[in-house]
Amino acid sequence: MSLVTVPFYQKRQRHFDQSYRNIQTRYLLDEYASKKRASTQASSQKSLSQRSSSQRASSQTSLGGTTCRLCAKRVSTQDEEEQENRSRYQSLVAAYGEAKRQRFLSELAHMEENVHLARSQARDKLDKYAIQQMMEDKLAWERHTFEERISRAPEILVRLRSHTVWERMSVTLCFTVQGFPTPVVQWYKDGSLICQAAEPGKYRIESNYGVHTLQINRADFDDTATYSAVATNAHGQVSTNAAVVVRRFRGDEEPFRSVGLPIGLPLSSVIPYTHFDVQFLEKFGVTFRREGETVTLKCTMLVTPDLKRVQPRAEWYRDDVLVKESKWTKMFFGEGQASLSFSHLHKDDEGLYTLRIVSRGGVSDHSAFLFVRDADPLITGAPGAPMDLQCHDANRDYVIVTWKPPNTTTESPVMGYFVDRCEVGTNNWVQCNDAPVKICKYPVTGLFEGRSYIFRVRAVNSAGISRPSRVSDAVAALDPLDLRRLQAVHLEGEKEIVIYQDDLEGDVQVPGPPTNVHASEISRNYVVLSWEPPTPRGKDPLMYFIEKSVVGSGSWQRVNAQTAVRSPRYAVFDLMEGKSYVFRVLSANRHGLSEPSEITSPIEAQDVTVVPSAPGRVLASRNTKTSVVVQWDRPKHEEDLLGYYVDCCVAGTNHWEPCNHKPIGYNRFVVHGLTTGEQYIFRVKAVNAVGMSENSQESDVIKVQAALTVPSHPYGITLLNCDGHSMTLGWKVPKFSGGSPILGYYLDKREVHHENWHEVNSSPSKQTILTVDGLTEGSLYEFKIAAINLAGIGEPSDPSEHFKCEAWTMPEPGPAYDLTFCEVRDTSLVMLWKAPVYSGSSPVSGYFVDFREEDAGEWITVNQTTTANRYLKVCDLQQGKTYVFRVRAVNANGVGKPSDMSEPVLVEARPGTKEISAGVDEQGNIYLAFDCQEMTDASQFTWCKSYEEIADDERFKIETVGDHSKLYLKNPDKEDLGTYSVSVSDTDGVSSSFVLDPEELERLMALSNEIKNPTIPLKSELAYEIFDKGQVRFWLQAEHLSPDASYRFIINDREVSDSEIHRIKCDKATGIIEMVMDRFTIENEGTYTVQIHDGKAKSQSSLVLIGDAFRTVLEEAEFQRKEFLRKQGPHFAEYLHWDVTEECEVRLVCKVANTKKETVFKWLKDDVLYETETSPDLERGTCQLLIPKLSKKDHGEYKATLKDDRGQDASILEIAGKVYDDMILAMSRVCGKSASPLKILCTPEGIRLQCFMKYFTEEMKVNWQHRDAKISSSEHMRIGGSEEMAWLQICEPTEKDKGKYTFEIFDGKDNHQRSLDLSGQAFDEAFAEFQQLKAAAFAEKNRGRLIGGLPDVVTIMEGKTLNLTCTVFGNPDPEVVWFKNDQDIELSEHFSVKVEQAKYVSMTIKGVTSEDSGKYSINVKNKYGGEKIDVTVSVYKHGEKIPDVAPPNK
Repeated sequence: MSLVTVPFYQKRQRHFDQSYRNIQTRYLLDEYASKKRASTQASSQKSLSQRSSSQRASSQTSLGGTTCRLCAKRVSTQDEEEQENRSRYQSLVAAYGEAKRQRFLSELAHMEENVHLARSQARDKLDKYAIQQMMEDKLAWERHTFEERISRAPEILVRLRSHTVWERMSVTLCFTVQGFPTPVVQWYKDGSLICQAAEPGKYRIESNYGVHTLQINRADFDDTATYSAVATNAHGQVSTNAAVVVRRFRGDEEPFRSVGLPIGLPLSSVIPYTHFDVQFLEKFGVTFRREGETVTLKCTMLVTPDLKRVQPRAEWYRDDVLVKESKWTKMFFGEGQASLSFSHLHKDDEGLYTLRIVSRGGVSDHSAFLFVRDADPLITGAPGAPMDLQCHDANRDYVIVTWKPPNTTTESPVMGYFVDRCEVGTNNWVQCNDAPVKICKYPVTGLFEGRSYIFRVRAVNSAGISRPSRVSDAVAALDPLDLRRLQAVHLEGEKEIVIYQDDLEGDVQVPGPPTNVHASEISRNYVVLSWEPPTPRGKDPLMYFIEKSVVGSGSWQRVNAQTAVRSPRYAVFDLMEGKSYVFRVLSANRHGLSEPSEITSPIEAQDVTVVPSAPGRVLASRNTKTSVVVQWDRPKHEEDLLGYYVDCCVAGTNHWEPCNHKPIGYNRFVVHGLTTGEQYIFRVKAVNAVGMSENSQESDVIKVQAALTVPSHPYGITLLNCDGHSMTLGWKVPKFSGGSPILGYYLDKREVHHENWHEVNSSPSKQTILTVDGLTEGSLYEFKIAAINLAGIGEPSDPSEHFKCEAWTMPEPGPAYDLTFCEVRDTSLVMLWKAPVYSGSSPVSGYFVDFREEDAGEWITVNQTTTANRYLKVCDLQQGKTYVFRVRAVNANGVGKPSDMSEPVLVEARPGTKEISAGVDEQGNIYLAFDCQEMTDASQFTWCKSYEEIADDERFKIETVGDHSKLYLKNPDKEDLGTYSVSVSDTDGVSSSFVLDPEELERLMALSNEIKNPTIPLKSELAYEIFDKGQVRFWLQAEHLSPDASYRFIINDREVSDSEIHRIKCDKATGIIEMVMDRFTIENEGTYTVQIHDGKAKSQSSLVLIGDAFRTVLEEAEFQRKEFLRKQGPHFAEYLHWDVTEECEVRLVCKVANTKKETVFKWLKDDVLYETETSPDLERGTCQLLIPKLSKKDHGEYKATLKDDRGQDASILEIAGKVYDDMILAMSRVCGKSASPLKILCTPEGIRLQCFMKYFTEEMKVNWQHRDAKISSSEHMRIGGSEEMAWLQICEPTEKDKGKYTFEIFDGKDNHQRSLDLSGQAFDEAFAEFQQLKAAAFAEKNRGRLIGGLPDVVTIMEGKTLNLTCTVFGNPDPEVVWFKNDQDIELSEHFSVKVEQAKYVSMTIKGVTSEDSGKYSINVKNKYGGEKIDVTVSVYKHGEKIPDVAPPNK
């Protein structure tokens, strides 16, 4: 048995298998086994010896038949001895076996005792374990209850202490904390969690009995920092801070890093010694983002040489301030790029960013502005968040917080600010000021010494509170003077130790008074007092008490009576405005209070700094296509300026928007993100800590355009022809003209390998083609070209290729030149070129255009056949790809030299691309129009047809105003069909085209004709309207009619005028012209026309009333006339109609009008008066007739009549056919909605399913379904109903009849269903009840009963013979018994009974006497039952009156 399978209670024992037995037991078992083996061997040897002896004896017997007696005697003696020895040996063996058995039995008994003892010990241990477990559970519950009673938040008993150590020394920070549950402690360095695994061996963190230590091994200069310990449990959190300063030995000192103390910041001066050449490939541009978003500023560059281990240094600057990595910014430099990433933007990040790549070869830099807009406010109208939060003058319990105000161009002014603080390591923000502070500065007091804090600020205006600012850097509440009190003492050699000056003061107990008490800051809300600590001060911790006194009062009031001040600085609030105060300060320690300090000079709480005055004149000047340079004069009063805010507004809108969201410190700003061609005005306001100035005066209106500069250089210099003494050169115009038209070009030349350039033309060439004469044949030349505009001569182009001056004599044409592109879209572009100057030996007949991707190898020909045009639209290009093109001219001798390869073209539509629009102006002139917002002063619109510039003044007229240009077609006709294009020079390829096809020209000409020959627009064409009296009104409505408008009506080509027959009128205010004819007759058939004239405009509308259209109008007019006459007397306002009530009754309803008391109303059916229970109330105007339980007997014609002396009217409704069917359907709808659930009724015939409803007739469309299959009426399933229900009879039900039954009634639109599941228990119970009823019915049918024949009363005269005869029935034949007065009748000659054929029974009484009077009964019964019938017999004597006898009670 393995250890795994042994139960736990057996693991303590040693006798359950061999692996658990003790040594003694194993020894006994081994001994027993060895002895058993020995005995087995002995018995086997004995048997062998016996067998051998017997064999010897038999052999001797067989050998010696001649043995002598002596020998025989000797042999017998030996046998006896051997037998005796054998018996003795057997007795010894038996004795030994018995002894061994007894010993084994004793050992076995001893083992049983051991087993019993082990079991009892195991049982005791299990009981002890159970009791122990129960006690542990009880103690755990009591411990939990106890822990709840003693639970408390962490509390620091001994705080961290600051240390100053030398490099390569170890330092240990220690503090003590208590709390329950035991607090969890985390260590931080400058607010970052310390991780031991990150720097193995650097830190060692221990915790013993509430004492927590952080050991920094072999400290170096980078370990200078503020260290914090945060203790946390379920009930709270506390923290403590200390500064560690690591110093270097003499000769290697450098300024301390910032740890929240006033320590200098090191400036790196390390410059890589290798010379690097840096070339920027891609640069970040002006960027616009919103607070909370992420952005990365990135530049890609080529660094030469590319050394993996040595790289130039990348530095990022914001507004000339070095940017360092933080939790907000991350930097990367390597792999040919430098990036600065912002994980969560704030307005603090707005500014001009500069990337500087520093090496020994110099500095390469690039700058661009990052704009950060306010995030959406939490409350609509709330201001933006403050920014640039700074902490100053930090001390043990005091710090001054400053910030910059937000721009409130679109919000209401800021009313104040709330300052919040939070202890580092926690997330508990506490508001420092109860009321909003008005200025951007606030002294925060009440800090705990040694703890680090972060701060944030929220702005408040009339709409609400802004989002919080970015939190400040962590600042430690420590006294910076503690470092000044350090003093180095030199020891032997080069060593020195650092001690506090307090150690040299001797035994000082009560401190001296503070000195130099003065007001370091004065405002209207508070006064900040500052002083120097006392000298001597003693070793004990100091605290200060401040007292104030109103000048002239002579009494002193302690300011901080409740709270001791530990910093030599304090902000005094709650000073009365207009009064002067003096102050003094007392220092104290545990030994006592010092003397008061010297009294300050009188101080009055007032704002020293005032709101700055408005900036001076604002000037705006052009910069680029989307930016403007704004400059302004500084304000006259610019005390403590924080910067300026610039606002802009589109001219004429008065909707101001902020241009910058963080104050700028200089009086010049480039406003980016403006719309090209739009006009703007600007204003500026100055900002300081007190608030914002008034807005400056607005600048002049400026249009956003690029500034005037010299043009860029021409490019693409191509040799077009050469005759051996001169060369014809062509080139492309500069990509940018500099904002002014190009006046011409200057060309310079030089022979190859010559240094000096020579001017070719002294006056500028107007064209982009020039022939250079005076060249030497066979020489190589190169050329460069410069363009000139109003701003001057631009940079010359790069030198051209080396052109050899030799005559061209080839028969093929020379190269085309001046390849340009326009209408660049996502998948297509249009390419234009100029014809070769050298045509070869025959004229140029066409061109091939080739293209390829920029980095591809093979050229692809666009057109398989030559094109005669000098333009081609290239389609089916891939969006986002870059292509290059070339053109090859063709003449009769072949394909000529290809043109120079074009510059790369990116196939992608420019954002905001506009197209040419076609229209017609107010005079009816057809035009094509195009707008360009990106125009400069040098930009010009060039209109082309078939890409040839339009110069035909007879057919076209061009008008250009500002950035709008129109091409007018003077006499449009088919000759004007074609492709029109427009391009705008000095832009980034702005162009468009428009195809004027026949359909579009026809549309434009129709519109032009409509304008030149106007028509009066009609809201409504001529139409007719029939009035109640049968009058016919003809009318139309024009959009507008002037008072001078005229009109006329024409009927069948004959004008009619206003008369009694044709009443014509016109309402010019509404534009309605109408004619009313009182009597419309057969003679009025024809065409009706209205003609309108209003100035030059006219209109006409006709209406044809002939044939069926005329007969329709005539019949309608006659009907309306008759209706009018009918309504003069009593009449039906609504004719007879019907509906079905909720009680499923058919109701005939009609409405009457114009009745009086004498009016008679009647209901008739088939012209027979129909009587109703109540007469109709004509005053109510409604008459109704109810038909309950509608059936076919209600078929007929129902008529309602009205009659009085004024006339009569009738309304007829025939109930038959479809009307009757619709009524049944309507009744079905009411019955279907009111139908009850299916119910089960058992009968002797079977099971009946019933559905009760308000009314049922077999004419309703009903269906019964079994298992969703329709049921037809049969012998087995009979369908029927009564007036109150519909039923389904299941005769002699079987198992097959189980399932779901559905009753469905159709109302012509919807099916109303009721279902019942007849299976399971429902079927079993119904079937059992059916069997009972069937048996009872069978018994009732076959029981014995009297069919007839007996009277109830018999009166007979005495002496007569009475014979009572009846017929009985029963199966089996019933038994018949007669009774008299409920007693059996004894048969005799007087009484005799006779039964014939088992059904005819008679009883005869011979010679009746008075004693025979009484009640006679006959009892007929068989095994199914029977009945008893009584007959009363009355006997009277002769001559007596026949008595009246009542029949017997049944």
